[in-house]
Amino acid sequence: MTLPVWPTELPRPERNTWSKTWADPRLKRRGETGPPRWRRRFSAVPQMVSLSVLLSRWQVAVFEQFWKNQTQFGSTLFRMPDPTTDGWALLTPTGAPLLTPEGQPLLLSTIWTCAFGDEVPTESVVGIEFRYSFSIVVMPS
Repeated sequence: MTLPVWPTELPRPERNTWSKTWADPRLKRRGETGPPRWRRRFSAVPQMVSLSVLLSRWQVAVFEQFWKNQTQFGSTLFRMPDPTTDGWALLTPTGAPLLTPEGQPLLLSTIWTCAFGDEVPTESVVGIEFRYSFSIVVMPS
């Protein structure tokens, strides 16, 4: 089965709305005395991401087609480049980009397997653009 892929026509998520957290894999164990203790509840720990994208009118059509048709209204898994890693230059310890022999920067590449989360896409109008806010669950690798 081939998973749908996040459309390349869509921009990276906005920085000011980005929020990423781990699902809590711990289970609190209470003793009669002393501090709380924890144990693992599950071992495969997903990440929860809240984000928004600012879209032009034609990009709204691309996003809605992806949401409705390719992921069946968010009910199937999909592949998405990690916006905080994918396409960024690989750096040396001093912060300089690593280059190929031809002088091109080496780029990082990370692809997530995701599902749309509890927060389904919400549209709001910003001037002549549209902001879509939603959440995704990044599956453990």
